[in-house]
Amino acid sequence: MHERFMRRALDLATLGRGLVSPNPMVGCVIVHESEGGTRIIGEGWHQRYGDWHAEVNAVRSVQPEDAYLLPESTVYVTLEPCSHWGKTPPCANLLIDKQVKQVVCCNDDPNPLVSGQGFDRLRAAGVTVETGVLNELGRQLNARFFTFFEQQRPYLILKWAETADGFISGPAGQSIAISGPLAQRLVHRWRSEEDGIMVGTTTARIDNPRLNVRHWPGRNPTRIVIDKLLQLPASLHLFDNTQPTLVYNFQKTEISDQITYQQLRSEKPFLSQLLADLHARRIQSVFVEGGSLLLTSLLDAGFWDELRVFRSPKLVGDGVKAPTVRGTIQSREQIGDDELTIYRNNIRQ
Repeated sequence: MHERFMRRALDLATLGRGLVSPNPMVGCVIVHESEGGTRIIGEGWHQRYGDWHAEVNAVRSVQPEDAYLLPESTVYVTLEPCSHWGKTPPCANLLIDKQVKQVVCCNDDPNPLVSGQGFDRLRAAGVTVETGVLNELGRQLNARFFTFFEQQRPYLILKWAETADGFISGPAGQSIAISGPLAQRLVHRWRSEEDGIMVGTTTARIDNPRLNVRHWPGRNPTRIVIDKLLQLPASLHLFDNTQPTLVYNFQKTEISDQITYQQLRSEKPFLSQLLADLHARRIQSVFVEGGSLLLTSLLDAGFWDELRVFRSPKLVGDGVKAPTVRGTIQSREQIGDDELTIYRNNIRQ
């Protein structure tokens, strides 16, 4: 029964995808069991960053005529109830105030502000606590959140589209259309789900991308561009001040409207510095769209968590070769005329 209701809580949590970062996605289900049967009397999820957490929304959803059942109910929540004041009061305190009898949870919260303290507070108040139910599914749901705290870097998703003969662009890096319209629309949905989106210098110069979500409803990610010597022209879409943009370079640190130039030290590993700075800015996930040099550098350094590769039936005969795929296949499906394969990195850096 625990797994049944926890799966419902996990499903609810996914409704916050792309809306709650840097908070985790959390779902909550309140269940009352009696001789007459078992039923859900309340449920909720964390809907938007800064708004009420899942436990609060679940408690508020309980109908007035069922409120008296809370002390006899079990609360299923996908992540440890918070124990500190942030933008909202501690959820552990709310559950104690409502005198719930039991809390069942997927995962401990890796945030040092919580990190077991929520469970300790509940137990000290006499609430029965059970943890680790569908633990791995909970970690998959909030892989970005766990990577951010446990590895002190953003969760990195590398994406590219390649032709049937293994090229990601034409001769001399010439930009060519590879994937179809369904794949392109899906990419815009993916962009809306991540905190940042990154490209290298060559891709920025040749493709002149906008890196927004104009083909999908949702928020624009923070644009991240590598321009070590500040040679990219100011006329590029990346510098149009329509969304926050980070420019990593060796020349200067400066803020101009929505563009932040961040200087890194040339004598230290560039990618390590960049990821450390993104972590300090609380950017939990980055969608990397190229080019080949940046993608390969991240792959070689082990700084990646997912690969999302579209393979088109098109042939070009010559051009820039696609990076070598790594990792374990997680899924494969057809998106229009393109085949999408998603790989996981089993060795985390």
